[in-house]
Amino acid sequence: MTLLVYDEIYLKHQCGEWHPERPERLQYIISKLETSGLIYKLRRVPPRAASKQELALVHTKSYIDQIERLSGNGPQWLDLDTCVSEHSWEAATKAAGGVLAACDEVLRGTARTAFCAVRPPGHHATPARGMGFCIFNNVAIAARYLQSFAGLSRIAIVDWDCHHGNGTADTFYHDSSVLYVSLHRYPFYPGSGSESDVGEGTAKGTTLNIPLPGSASKVEYLKKYEDAIDSALIPFRPQFVLISAGFDGLAVDPIGGLGLESQDFASMTRKLSDAARDCAGGRIVSVLEGGYNLDALAEAVRFHVGALIDGEEACE
Repeated sequence: MTLLVYDEIYLKHQCGEWHPERPERLQYIISKLETSGLIYKLRRVPPRAASKQELALVHTKSYIDQIERLSGNGPQWLDLDTCVSEHSWEAATKAAGGVLAACDEVLRGTARTAFCAVRPPGHHATPARGMGFCIFNNVAIAARYLQSFAGLSRIAIVDWDCHHGNGTADTFYHDSSVLYVSLHRYPFYPGSGSESDVGEGTAKGTTLNIPLPGSASKVEYLKKYEDAIDSALIPFRPQFVLISAGFDGLAVDPIGGLGLESQDFASMTRKLSDAARDCAGGRIVSVLEGGYNLDALAEAVRFHVGALIDGEEACE
């Protein structure tokens, strides 16, 4: 069965009722999975806390210590958007560790696909800085973990969040063993993600930025997405695929928007599942990033998870 990582500790990371990255995001997702019946086709995996050693696969010791120190002292702001509050250390370490727990299960062969309904999100977090609602870079840590502890040599990260994952891009910009593919609105927050940024040295060509204007149609978006899977991911032949699964590319998203509709995430997932089945044994771990229209977010996740389940069954 496709795996689901979720825990109520993720609801305890609080940045204020006004903040778009709020606990209700996960509550709406879980409620939608329940009412749709998909929850009964998923196997729950409890998260564990990522160790400091595991966090340090991506983040500096001083930054990790800073987050631990700030947590428990009331809301402390890393920037105008990103806070550390009383339970943030536990939530953030279990967000990263929840993804690692999913990776462990997939590596053991108990499942091929997983969806991690975790928060805080991660793809803006750089090795030494939290920003853009993100504290620890959950997907980047997972990629390094798969290499360091599982011995995999080629990891692909597909980031379809509306905002460029600058933290993930920075982490792997000089690393040819990780393919980073990002489709994002541009110019837009955080200001990175130019098409000319393709990696450096031996890693040139393993960063693929696909910037799109806010006026891009869903047809244009989906064509570019499919081309990226065919031209970059399949030739790279990753042994494992990670998704930075942001859903703020939905046309109705209040702080994103790229013209997508909820059902588009089913076709995007199916395309990626087909590719992963051919080169990675179907192994995909998807990790929640953005998405801030609560109803539309939950509906898009329903389509995404449904397609992951279909991909799992196709591997049988």
